[in-house]
Amino acid sequence: MKKRFIVLSSFVLALAVIAGFWGYRDIPFEILREKYANSDSRILQIQGMPVHVRMEGNPTDSIPLLLLHGTGASLHTWDGWVSEMKSSKRLIRLDLPAFGLTGPTTDRKYSMDMFSNVLLEVLDSLGVRQVDIAGNSLGGYIAWYTALQSPTRVRKLILIDAVGYPMAESAKPIAFKLAGVPYVNRIFTFITPRFIVRNSILDLYADKAKVSEDLVDRYFELSLRSGNRQAFLDRSQSFSMDSSYIRIPSIVQSTLILWGKEDRFVPVSVALLFHRDMPNDSLIVLPNNGHMPMEESPKLTAAIVLEFLSRN
Repeated sequence: MKKRFIVLSSFVLALAVIAGFWGYRDIPFEILREKYANSDSRILQIQGMPVHVRMEGNPTDSIPLLLLHGTGASLHTWDGWVSEMKSSKRLIRLDLPAFGLTGPTTDRKYSMDMFSNVLLEVLDSLGVRQVDIAGNSLGGYIAWYTALQSPTRVRKLILIDAVGYPMAESAKPIAFKLAGVPYVNRIFTFITPRFIVRNSILDLYADKAKVSEDLVDRYFELSLRSGNRQAFLDRSQSFSMDSSYIRIPSIVQSTLILWGKEDRFVPVSVALLFHRDMPNDSLIVLPNNGHMPMEESPKLTAAIVLEFLSRN
């Protein structure tokens, strides 16, 4: 009993020390809104959530481009594209449920149907009937899933280092693995070391010099939005790659598959699976780019996408 008490006391003390160094309180929505929303931002009430949406660019563009970010990111990941495209394109972007200013769902569930339905409700609220969709990582999964579920609402697809095919357990990032470990995963809701966020972004970039401290601050602070850390656990535990990928050959939309050659999270081999299974696609692999080429090389990738969207 004495040894158990000593071990337990040591563990509690160590946890207290760790929490003292790396424990952070949630940041309220209202505070983050002051910093990360702007004059183009709208907060739409969708399924009980305050969904952060921006509609920008050329208002005469008849079919807007909807931009969907990946896990841990926010609508700010598309800042470079908006700068490059806003003179010619109408652009819609949002913080997906569980991320950014939008925060968690009311029922703490994160199915593909939920994500897709939220997109359609956002478009309905904006009065938009049809869009092209570009999605990165998780956003790519939501993009092609929505194209299958609601084909009349989606004209063209751009899949950027998208997920959707089953992933080997060994390929999952350590954070995703730990999120599935009972009790241990609870630590994630109050201990979030900034250096882990920084290292995670470095892993996603090919050119590490492009990872600025301002970029790290944005990812870090938005991860502390009230409810987002719990949402990460809930989504990691409830979200799974289902068998939807077997329907990928049924996608009718013209599709651009855009991939970073140095992506270590979703490697080029996955791009080749999309290329194999999609009947109306073109594939471009970008050297010296990682998992988020639209963020790492916005000028290059925006030019490629504008050319693709201009095709009949």
